[in-house]
Amino acid sequence: MSTVTSADGTTIAYETTGTGPALILVDGAMCHRDFGPARALAAALADTLTVHFYDRRGRGESGNTLPWSEDREIDDLAAILGAAGGEAALLGQSSGAVLAADAANKLPGITQLALYEPPFIVDVTRAPREDTFVADTEDLIARDDRSGALKKFMKHVGMPAAMVHIMALTPPWKKLKAVAPTLPYDLRILGDTGRGVPLDPARWSNVTAPALVMDGGKSPQYMRNAAKALSEALPKAQYRTLPGQTHMVKAAALAPAVKEFLTAR
Repeated sequence: MSTVTSADGTTIAYETTGTGPALILVDGAMCHRDFGPARALAAALADTLTVHFYDRRGRGESGNTLPWSEDREIDDLAAILGAAGGEAALLGQSSGAVLAADAANKLPGITQLALYEPPFIVDVTRAPREDTFVADTEDLIARDDRSGALKKFMKHVGMPAAMVHIMALTPPWKKLKAVAPTLPYDLRILGDTGRGVPLDPARWSNVTAPALVMDGGKSPQYMRNAAKALSEALPKAQYRTLPGQTHMVKAAALAPAVKEFLTAR
């Protein structure tokens, strides 16, 4: 493990593996190097790319200087970008795809974007997120009801209530509770993109990096529509569906598509 220091003094932990052009992985909600898809994905990409994967602030072995803001998360990415040599592509999954796109709107040195299933709600194919969802989640965290916040989030993303109840009794629940306070961070990054209305393309109008926005062929229609919408909002983007995949995309399916895109230029 290595570390960098972000602009506000926060220590950010990361690892590097592989050989080739630099790529930084940007995790989605509650994931970090040792909990989520990053390690397997880094291994699947390492034969072609130098992969930097890190713990977003508040997770794993990274610090969590408060108050949180997305600008500080982008500063964290800037620090990792510096460690990568000043230029790198970004691969973001779920809410990490949104953070990656926002970072590309602000940071120099981001050469390409590979983005998988940003969790927007852009039409009527599913109910919009409640107006109080973020505030209610933050209130649960403030009361240290981490399990309550997790259950609320998981039901929102479509997990059946019975499965949520069972999951709360399993060993991974402890790991989820450890990072539950970061849930509001990802919800704040999503902003107002859960209202069931089209995206505002002005949010990413300054992105100059070529982008590939992907979804899974077995994902819910609203999620696929969200990926398509982001591909249309980004100035230089293409759209691709990975057959047979869901939001929990397998590294064996995602890695080849990413390598093909990043090495085609």
